[in-house]
Amino acid sequence: MRVTVQEWERVLVYRDGRFETELGAGRHRVPFLRRRQVRVQVRPRLLHVPAQEVLTADGLAVKVSLVATVRVTDPRRWYESSEDGDAFLYVALQIGLRESVAVRTLEEVLATRESLPQGIAERVAETAGTVGIAVEALSVRDVMVPAELRRAAAAVAAARAQGQAALERARSEVAATRALANAARMVAEQPALLQLRTLQAVEAGGATVVLSTTPAPAAVPPAG
Repeated sequence: MRVTVQEWERVLVYRDGRFETELGAGRHRVPFLRRRQVRVQVRPRLLHVPAQEVLTADGLAVKVSLVATVRVTDPRRWYESSEDGDAFLYVALQIGLRESVAVRTLEEVLATRESLPQGIAERVAETAGTVGIAVEALSVRDVMVPAELRRAAAAVAAARAQGQAALERARSEVAATRALANAARMVAEQPALLQLRTLQAVEAGGATVVLSTTPAPAAVPPAG
């Protein structure tokens, strides 16, 4: 009997219930008598873990979903080690997700969203290997925070922004006050600076300068 195996699959041949050989891509001649064939897909596929409600280290509940790209690397082990290898990996991903989130606060989960899958992948690598599967890519799809926590976070961010703005205004006022104080001290120490500044304003234009021509009153000598 001729057997054609596609590039994305492998064929396991069993004789009287015992494993005999694994066929790769191409055409093969296999005796038909007392033999059974099992086709196993080895091309990458997606495994979606829907949103799981998990408690963070600070006791807050968030929902996190995962998407994993998996591929069968050992067809015989995948077929013989368990009835459903994908189900084993699915449960391992759920447990790995809970363990990884449980040691982080909510702020850390949101800040380390990109690195979170790495810790999960390390936790499920052994389980995946026992069922002949490799996790080629793992990513966090969604991190859903309850509405009340979103409102609280928005309020904190707004208060932080308002405080920063008030701090900047206070810094500006202090700087302006210092500048005025320095200018007043310099004019008091060197009165000629005020006249020089007046001449600069006249030369530059765009400013109105009023000069008084009324002579200063003469000092009256004390009565003799």
